[in-house]
Amino acid sequence: MIGKQRKNRTTRSSGRPLGFTLIELMVAMLLGLIVIGGVTSVFLAGQQTYRTNESLGEVGDESRTAFEMLARDIRDAGNTGCDTSSGRVANVVNPPDPWYANWNDALLGYDDATTDPALTGITGAGAPTKNSSVHVLSTANTDIVVSKVPSGSAASFEINAATTELATGDLIMVCDFDHATIMQITKYNSDQNVVHDSGGNATPGNCSKGLGYPTICTGPATGNQYTFPANSRVAVLTSVVWYIGKNGANTNSLYRLDTTASAGGVTATPQEMVRNVNSMKIAYLQPPGTSFTTATNVTNWAIVNSAQITLQMLSTNTRVDTTGTNALNRSFTSTTTVRNRVQ
Repeated sequence: MIGKQRKNRTTRSSGRPLGFTLIELMVAMLLGLIVIGGVTSVFLAGQQTYRTNESLGEVGDESRTAFEMLARDIRDAGNTGCDTSSGRVANVVNPPDPWYANWNDALLGYDDATTDPALTGITGAGAPTKNSSVHVLSTANTDIVVSKVPSGSAASFEINAATTELATGDLIMVCDFDHATIMQITKYNSDQNVVHDSGGNATPGNCSKGLGYPTICTGPATGNQYTFPANSRVAVLTSVVWYIGKNGANTNSLYRLDTTASAGGVTATPQEMVRNVNSMKIAYLQPPGTSFTTATNVTNWAIVNSAQITLQMLSTNTRVDTTGTNALNRSFTSTTTVRNRVQ
């Protein structure tokens, strides 16, 4: 009996031990690390793909927004609301043809915005960079028309109804079948009488009371007199400059310099429109030419009928390029025609 028990003990103690050997454990850990590494790699690749696709959508959306806003202004360059294809536009605003009232250059471009006189003096946020800029002059849509000119008046006219769309100091354009005239309102009190006197009642003021074409700013204050008939269109003059400037985050943005006229003068304020527009290049089509050219090579801005704009967009995320260390960089091009200069 004792011998049998000893035999059983010997059999159990000589069997294979339970658990893993060190080699087995190391192999298992290695296989686990390989699986985890593969899963991590797939996750990181998916995350990078998501960031890239998100950035592609972002730069695409931002470029469409930028082009739409640019096109709205450029399409209306030189729009008076009347037939002024003859080019008969008088201008009595002082000094002669300031950039914000120079209808001869209702569309005007610069290849280097830092040389653009309209942008001189802008520092800090909104300071121009060495990219293209473009001036666009037009008129805002209104329901205002001339109703009559008071008897014996050389410096005022009445409109069809009192309106809040006009104010003292506004730069306006009045036009009819014969010509258009740009002037500054020197007095308007929300009634029906609009005064456009010469002298120091507003800044920059008018050089003449006369609204006839061509403009005469010398001699009598009445200048070249002309009476706009009833139903002549009255509209507020709009003057903007589009350019690329530095923003508060020290990156580039698309800016719109918007002018505001008042009795105290004309002020221009840069407004950031679209962020991360790194550069803008604009080329122009001047008939009878068939190819777009830089602003420097344009010889007659009055007949330029199209602008081709190329924007370089950067993504907000700065780790989405092929190296994972830079922002996504894409260029987009769009062409806009000037409505009243194409047949």
